[in-house]
Amino acid sequence: MVFQKDPFNVIIGGVGGQGNVIASQVLGRILLPKGYVITIGETYGASQRGGAVMSHLRISAKDQFSPLIPEGQCDLLMALEPVEGLRILGQYGNPSVVSLINTRPIHPIEIISGQTPYPDVSEVLRRIGELSKGVWAFNATEIALEMGDPIFSNMVMLGALSMLDMLQIDRQGFEQAIGGLLSSGRLAQNLEAFDRGKMAVEKI
Repeated sequence: MVFQKDPFNVIIGGVGGQGNVIASQVLGRILLPKGYVITIGETYGASQRGGAVMSHLRISAKDQFSPLIPEGQCDLLMALEPVEGLRILGQYGNPSVVSLINTRPIHPIEIISGQTPYPDVSEVLRRIGELSKGVWAFNATEIALEMGDPIFSNMVMLGALSMLDMLQIDRQGFEQAIGGLLSSGRLAQNLEAFDRGKMAVEKI
């Protein structure tokens, strides 16, 4: 696969506890054996309190780049939380960015305590649509909950990402990548999550 630009910049964003960092590591491990140079950078807010967590992946055919993507240069966004997705697009988006969004919101403490309202999700998605060339949005957390644990939502999202035909993500590569990161007892569940994410995008 030849990208229209080099490096091809991917951001995986969410809040603490969603498995954002492991998702970026898995994606990097899938692409590295295919000959790409992968640089990963992480930015953390108050992650233990559900603050913002963002992973930057810079994918190149030949060169190593600085780990953080410059503002306005994200090519592909995978957001595990809708408001975080909108916030990231406001800083890193551009007219050609493609966005994959988990529509299930996570309410930070200031919203739970009533200090501030959470915006209407449909309005958030509308704004994301205005800021993106293309948007795929579905409730990955709901699929993960059907499997018994919301933590699988990150792997559901990676399965969905494989269907966008923007990166060389295949099931075999995914299985090899998670085999080096996760215990063998969780392999079957993560493969199921990946497959369910693929099916979810097929239905959109």
